[in-house]
Order: sequence, then C-alpha cells, then structure tokens
Amino acid sequence: MNRLADESSLYLRQHAGNPVDWYPWAEEALARARDEDRPILLSVGYSSCHWCHVMAHESFEDAETAALMNELFINVKVDREERPDVDALYMQATVALTGHGGWPMTVFLTPAGQPFYAGTYFPPQARGGLPAFADLLRAVSEAYGQRREQVEGQAATIAGRLDELAARGRPSDGQLEARILEEAIVGLARVFDPGEGGFGGAPKFPPSLVLDFLLRYAWAGRADRHVRQIIDLTLARMASGGIYDQVGGGFHRYSVDAVWLVPHFEKMLYDNALLAADYTLAHRLRGDDETRRVAEETLDYLLSEMRTPEGGFASAQDADSPGGEGAFFVWTPDQLAELLEPLEVRAVRARFGVTPEGNFGTGGTSILHVVASVEAVSGEIGEDAGPVLATARRKLYDARAARPAPERDDKVIASWNGLAVAAMASAGAVLGRVDYLTAASAAAAHVLDALVVDGRLRRAFMGGKSHQLGQLDDHANLCHGLLTLYEATFEPRWLTEARGLADAMIELFHDPEGGGFFYAGSDGEALVARTRDLEDNPIPGGNSQAALVLLRLASLTGETRLRDIAEGALNLVRDEMGRVPQAFGTALTALDLFLSEPREVAIAGPLDDTRTGELIAVARALAGPHAVIAAANPADEAAVAAAPLLADRPLVGGAPAAYVCRGFVCRAPVTAPADLERELATAE
Repeated sequence: MNRLADESSLYLRQHAGNPVDWYPWAEEALARARDEDRPILLSVGYSSCHWCHVMAHESFEDAETAALMNELFINVKVDREERPDVDALYMQATVALTGHGGWPMTVFLTPAGQPFYAGTYFPPQARGGLPAFADLLRAVSEAYGQRREQVEGQAATIAGRLDELAARGRPSDGQLEARILEEAIVGLARVFDPGEGGFGGAPKFPPSLVLDFLLRYAWAGRADRHVRQIIDLTLARMASGGIYDQVGGGFHRYSVDAVWLVPHFEKMLYDNALLAADYTLAHRLRGDDETRRVAEETLDYLLSEMRTPEGGFASAQDADSPGGEGAFFVWTPDQLAELLEPLEVRAVRARFGVTPEGNFGTGGTSILHVVASVEAVSGEIGEDAGPVLATARRKLYDARAARPAPERDDKVIASWNGLAVAAMASAGAVLGRVDYLTAASAAAAHVLDALVVDGRLRRAFMGGKSHQLGQLDDHANLCHGLLTLYEATFEPRWLTEARGLADAMIELFHDPEGGGFFYAGSDGEALVARTRDLEDNPIPGGNSQAALVLLRLASLTGETRLRDIAEGALNLVRDEMGRVPQAFGTALTALDLFLSEPREVAIAGPLDDTRTGELIAVARALAGPHAVIAAANPADEAAVAAAPLLADRPLVGGAPAAYVCRGFVCRAPVTAPADLERELATAE
C-alpha cells in the first residue's frame, strides 16, 4: 500500500493499492520534486468518475507503467471534490493548453508547481490521436531533461496566463440592465433542441441552473411560448429518459446521446439537489402531478440512498459497479419474467420500452425509459396500469437492491449539502412534506456542527473528521441553503448562521479592488495563482451564488452594502451572461433579482397560530419569484433581531398582520388573507 492508504478521501484510497508511489497534494511532494529536480505528474479525478477508473486499471495498476512513473516523476494524486482549488487552477491550465478539460486530468508541473503540459485521459496504446501513456511519460521526461529552457518558457507562459485569469477583476463598463436578460433568452432559444429539449447535442447535460432562471422568469409572467417550450419539453424529456432512474428515482450525471436515453451512470448529489429544486418550482407554477412526482422521487432517493448516519448527504454514487458500468440499472425481458407477474411484465415492457434486442450494450439489456403513457399502457393491458406499475416498480427496486451496488462516496461536502438543504427545504414548503423540512434541518445542523472548526467553515466531512478549508462555493451554497431553510421554517438560527457565513465570505474571498470574489480564501494555501469561480456549470459558480445570496440578505436586513458587493460580482460577468447564457444560469437569476426590486413581506404573528399560517401561505403563493418572506412572533426578540425586516412590525388589534414592503418601505398592514391577496396583486 502506498501513501494514500491513510487518506480520508475515498478517491485517494481507491489508488492506495497502485504500484505508483503516489503522494497526496502536500508540501512533502513539492519539496521532493525541488530537491531531486524532477517534474511532477499531477493526476486529478474523483471517486465516481468512470474514465478515472479506466485509466487507473489500464495504467496506474500496471507494474511497468507505474515503474516508469516512479522513475521519472514525483506523482501526486488529487481528489477534485476535496481540493477544488487545486483542481480549478490546473483545469484552467489544461484548457489553456488543449482547448478542453475533463477528468481524469493529467498535468505535468515544474517543481515550482507551474504547469507545462496537460491532458485528460491517455490510453495505454496510441489511439484516436492520443499518444500511449508510457510514450508520453518518456517524451515529457526527455523534454524536461534535455530542453529545459523550452519547458520553463512554456511553464512561464502558462503561469502568466493563469495570473491574467486570476486577476480578472475589472468590472464591465456597461450597465446591468434588462436587455441582458432578453439577450440571454434569445441565446438560449438559439441553442435549444426543439425535438428533445435541453441545449445542443451529445453528450447532453441537465441544464438545471438555466431552468431555474427560466422558471423564475416565467413565474414573473414574462415568458412567451418559446420560453415555456424550453421549460416544458426539457423537464418532460429528462424525466422520461434513461438519464432518470425509472426504478429508484434520481438523475444520472448526463446522457451520452442527444435523446436522454443512455446515461453516464454516476449519480451526483448536486445534480439531484438542483433538479429536484427545478421540478419543485415547476410544480409550484403548474400544479401538475408529474413534476411533483419527479421532485418527490428524486428527494426520496436522496433520503433513502444518499443520507449519511449523521444526517448529511453523501457526495456521489459511482458510475461503475461490479457487473460493469450500468449493470446495476439495466434489465432483460427474462429478468422481468422471473420477478414479476405476467400482467406486470406486459405493463413494464409497454411503459419502459424493454425489448428482446435491448438498447444498451449486448445481451438484450435495456435501460428503462418511458415510451408510453400510463393511459396507453392501461389500454394495452385492459385495466388501470397505475397500480400494476407501482407494484412492479417496488418489486424491481427490491430485486435491484440485492445486486452488487455502485460504491458510494460518503464525504459530506459543505457546498453540495447546501444545495441539498435548499432543495429539501423548498420542497418541504411547496409540497407540504414535513419529512423534507426535518431532513433539511438535520443536514444543516450536521454541516454547521461538523464542518465549522474554530469559526472557519471546512470543505468536507470524511471519516469522522473535517478536512480542508471551505472555498467560496462552500460558503455561498451553504448560505443559499440556510436562507431557503429559514424561509421554509422561519427558525431564526438558520438566518443568523446565513448572515455569519456571508460576513465570512466577504472577509475571506471578496476582492475590494476589482470586485467580485476569488475562489480560495485569503487564509488558504498560496498556489501558483488565485482563481475565480465565474461560470455556473455544473453547480452555481461561487461568484454568482455569492451575488444571489447577498441580494437576498440585503432584502431581509436592509444592508445596502451587501447589494453593492453583489452588483460588483455581477459586473464581472455582465458581458458573458448575454453571450453564453447556458454557462451563467445562476448569474442570470441574480441579475433578474437585482433588477426586479422584489417585494419584502413581513408577517407578525405566532407561528403556531393558524391565522399566521394563512398569511404565510398567501405570501408564498403570490409574492413573486424573488420576494423575501420573514415571519415571527413580535414578542420573540431573538427572531426579530435575526431578521431586521421584522423590526417594528407589531400585531394589529391583537391579530397577526402582514406588511408588504419594498426597500423596507411598507404599506399599511393587513390581517385578512383576502386583503393580503389584494396587496400582492397590485401593479408592480
């Protein structure tokens, strides 16, 4: 076993048995490279990455290849989910050198940590324009030893490019205006797939952040039929495709084709949290059963399969399983016949497209995907197919649970748990699911208790310990989750904690000179360059989410300073938002909020009073996509202190009252739900 055996990261431990003399990212490895004047081979991946496993099996487990690596390089293995700052820095270098990125990421560094050559996956034999990995190792080592001046010149050039990217803190000269949103809508329509939904072709990724922007745009009554088509078709096609787990609920990472059929089978916490929030919001707007079903099945999947004993949520399930990629999820007609009654077999095959030929690999295996409505299946089997399919689905789930399952990465990441808390909390409020609110509260409490050490948020909880300093997205996404949880429960603790996180975020990451935020904190390890997290893909970029939560907090607290900082963050990406909107969904949501002058609704009354609950229900239904709502008993000093919007908002005649405000300037209070409806229905 090598040095990785004692690491807390599952991904690193997966490589502990390699004959490669791996180091984790640490000063010890960098010091040895300097002392021995050897280049560093940096390999970055994550536990559920299929091609990371492939390269490991082909090269890192091969004795001859490992011996070559050990002879020529100091080898460093990094879990991108544990050290996103290292990953972000060298991913920028990889993209600069090759024009694309991905994992596994393979980067060759000077002993000073400067990258001079990079790529992603390399095969053991040359193919597809890629060199054989062993040949590449020899060529890179030869270049470093015999053409040092050229290598160092390349490294200096790339380092300079990274410095330029890191220093990107010059706000746009233009104005933040509604025209940017309109340009974004046109740009999204231009790349929309009108046949299958989503954007572009294969591989196709769920556009969760763009959907959130469009759903809120539609909620405000501004969506035309084209926007509604993008929303409706994309939600429907994803939910009916193989990218959605038709048996166990939840979404796989992406589809390798353009029709959502064949997924890359890993399941990520962040995808499922973001998509569950999208389907919840869609149900909030449409009230239909289908979006509610998908939202609930996705969140139920998180509760049943991704929750850790402490109440947090694990980061991922692997793409691979002992039977091979996808083996856990696919079915043959013979397997269905062994498990189900004949009527159930007919219903499942008709509903989910299971055929003798199959649609995945060889052997007649099928990925379940919806090819017929329940009504059509009912006509085919001669009775109501709903109960038949529900019974069959339970049997398939139970049988599948006995199969060798994909490995789960149990690390609890602050950033991704913030997204899960937000999804659970919003669904709990919209769908009336108390169990979701309970789960959201438990996850928030666990993250705060386990990952805040000496007042500083940490990145991940693994093996009973907290690891690495939290980055910008950890602060911003957790703050987002806590704000959403406050608005779902009105427990003051969550708002107080969110305000504290926002203050720490500004202190550690804000760039007061150029505006916006750096990704790594000022108290973190000094890398070759200090990057920024600007694009919203696949999770909200730290810069965008920071702007969004600061705008929300400004509406709850009246602190205009927060709004000014958020404006600076949005100015950093002003020009890109309209030009490449699919990469800036959260930034567009934040811009929409910045321009909207949202209403603030303060509700004064005991939370266990049904009259207070009626006012809260009206406010949630009608206040709008960017409104903030605060509620508390005016006698609860701690609750009022947490949310300054509630200050000096008394009961009226002893009855709960609602105050509709803009910029903390409020209209006369109302006590009847019907009167609040009229207040909220007034023109913007």
